[in-house]
Amino acid sequence: MSFQKRLAANEFVVLAEMHTPKGVNISRLVSDAKRVKGKIDAVVIPDMDNGIMRMSALAGGVLMQQQGIETIMHVYCRDRNRMALQGDILAAHVLGVQNLLVAHSEDITEGDHREATAVNDIDEVQLLEAIAKLQTGKDMEGFELDGIPSYTAGCTLAPFSNDKGLDEQLKLAQAKVKAGAAFIITPPVFDMVHFSGFYSKVKELGVPVIPTVFLIKSLAIAQYIATTDPGSNISEDVIKRIRKSSDRELEGIKIAGETIAALREVTQGVLIQTLGWEYKLPDILDAAGI
Repeated sequence: MSFQKRLAANEFVVLAEMHTPKGVNISRLVSDAKRVKGKIDAVVIPDMDNGIMRMSALAGGVLMQQQGIETIMHVYCRDRNRMALQGDILAAHVLGVQNLLVAHSEDITEGDHREATAVNDIDEVQLLEAIAKLQTGKDMEGFELDGIPSYTAGCTLAPFSNDKGLDEQLKLAQAKVKAGAAFIITPPVFDMVHFSGFYSKVKELGVPVIPTVFLIKSLAIAQYIATTDPGSNISEDVIKRIRKSSDRELEGIKIAGETIAALREVTQGVLIQTLGWEYKLPDILDAAGI
C-alpha cells in the first residue's frame, strides 16, 4: 500500500531519513536502503540539509524508487527560485517521485559553502500553493501545463523553545495546511509527557502528524542537545540512563525503539532520523517491535 493510501486509511507509517552522498558513491545509500526494505513505508531524502552540499534529493529519490522503496523528497526555498523549484517538482513526478516534503531550511551560513547566496524567492506557504496549482494543470504564472502531475505534499514544524514559539509555528502550520500540506513532520520527540501536550494542539490542524524520533548516539550528543536546545526537553533521567549504561550506543537504540513504540499508540507515524547511522535502522526497528 502506498504512503498516500496508508495516510488516508489512518494506518501507522514508518519513515526513515537517508542522506545522499557528498559525491557519487551511492553504495552506502543503496545498501542502507536495502536493509530496511519491507520494514518501512517510505524513505525521506533531504536536499542539502543543514546547508551541506550533497547529491540532489531528486537523484536520491530516483535511486530509492529503483530499489522499490517509496520516496518522500525534500524541497526547500533556500537554494532555488520559483522556476527551478517547479521544474524539479515536475521532473520528480516524471521520474516516479510523487511525495514531497516542503521543509524548513537552515541558514546557508551554517553550511559548508558559506559564500553561497541564499535564494528564498518564495516561502514555504507559497511553495505549497505552487505544488497545489501544478496539480490543477497550471504553473505559478497561470500558464497551462502539458500533462498534469499528482503529489502528496507535506510540511515540517520548525523547532521551538517556548509557548510563544509553538504558537507561531502552529499558526504557520495552519497556513501550510490551508495551502495544501497533507501531513506534518514535527521536531524530534525526547519526552512523551511534553509531547502529549504539544500533540493535543497540533492534531487540531486536521492532518496526520508524524513526529521525528532522533537516535541519540552518545552521552555527549544527549548533553549537547539538552544544553543548546532547551525546547528538546531531554530529561536528566534520560541523560543518567545513557551515562550509567555499559553500552551507550545500544542504550540510544533502545530509547529510540521505546519512543517509537509509545508514539505508535497515539500518532499516525514516525520519522526515524539517524544522521549517518542509517545502518542502525534495522536495530531500531527491532527495538520498537516493528
